[in-house]
Amino acid sequence: MDRYAVFGNPIGQSKSPFIHGQFAMQCAQCLQYEAVLAPVDGFADSWQQFVATGGKGGNVTVPFKEQAYQLAEVLSERAEQARAVNTLYFNSDGQLCGDNTDGIGLVSDLKRIGISLQDSTVLLLGAGGACRGVIGPLLDSGIKQLVLANRTVSKAVAIVANFDSRVIPSDVTDIPALNYQLVINGTSSGLTDERPDIAAKHLTACQLAYDMVYGAKPTAFMLWAKANGVPQQADGLGMLLSQAAAAFTIWRGVIPDIEPVMALLKQQFAA
Repeated sequence: MDRYAVFGNPIGQSKSPFIHGQFAMQCAQCLQYEAVLAPVDGFADSWQQFVATGGKGGNVTVPFKEQAYQLAEVLSERAEQARAVNTLYFNSDGQLCGDNTDGIGLVSDLKRIGISLQDSTVLLLGAGGACRGVIGPLLDSGIKQLVLANRTVSKAVAIVANFDSRVIPSDVTDIPALNYQLVINGTSSGLTDERPDIAAKHLTACQLAYDMVYGAKPTAFMLWAKANGVPQQADGLGMLLSQAAAAFTIWRGVIPDIEPVMALLKQQFAA
């Protein structure tokens, strides 16, 4: 039986084993998927041990996306742009390939929700691996401009250097006054029931406030956006499922349907 795994630290909260187990049943794929708690400074060793015992591919989450980027022998354009890898697999030559499906997961979910990205102006908050991974696919979707705002502006500046002039770096305290149709929270603030400290004026034209964090209830960022008149809010559950589906397709060559798995996860959250 083919083995796959998600690597992270911490990893106990991961929904990936459940998600990929559901995808496997849905698509009649015989595989095993597990969660691996890798030491913070030992991702490469954990990966090599997994491969040595029959591992065929893997997902990578916090804090190992940059380490996976360094480990991969062949990188997709998405991974090159993000300088972060969340999906590992082997090609026909036996080379370790790294891809980043975060961005196509986000764009796919935004389309599922019904958001038109063409010619839109986007405010993206945060500079972690997930944020880096979504910029390229957002640009490919036809957005007009993206402001990347982070508390440490030097991190935003370094990321922006990998993209064209449509991407602008900013400090969170000095965000350009533009009409943002989409505001995305890519910080970890939602995990502590907090929100990014940005001014409500940046929501004036916002049609969707999107938080990459997901859970049983709306995040503080989503509630704040709703209170300030943003007509639509969404969390990152659809992004999680869509990026997982993209990885599953890379590994197995079949496209799973995320909707029934989303319904099951929502039932779990409500229980």
